[in-house]
Amino acid sequence: MDAGKTVMAYIKAMDERDYATARKYLADNVHVKGPGGEAFRSPDEFLKMMGQQRGKYDIKKVFVDGGDVCLLYDFVTAKITAFFCSWYQVEDGKIRSIQTIFDPRAFAAAQ
Repeated sequence: MDAGKTVMAYIKAMDERDYATARKYLADNVHVKGPGGEAFRSPDEFLKMMGQQRGKYDIKKVFVDGGDVCLLYDFVTAKITAFFCSWYQVEDGKIRSIQTIFDPRAFAAAQ
């Protein structure tokens, strides 16, 4: 499976809240970094946090360059919609890193 298909299969699983399937697309040593420098080095910790957000991805654009995949999307929850840009790096069919940029103030205002 190419990198774009891997990431989109992961996104589909996340949208369906099928975290067991989403986990299959994440490398055991995945590194996830957010806009404030916060990071996850455990796929299970990251998926637990994402499960609390209960959001869906409204994909606007996908760019694929070899093992690099960039998504531009709205992340939509019951309380907010925020624009995100995420850079996924895929190796051997697994997502090994995710770096996401968004304005975290949308989440702070919703609480």
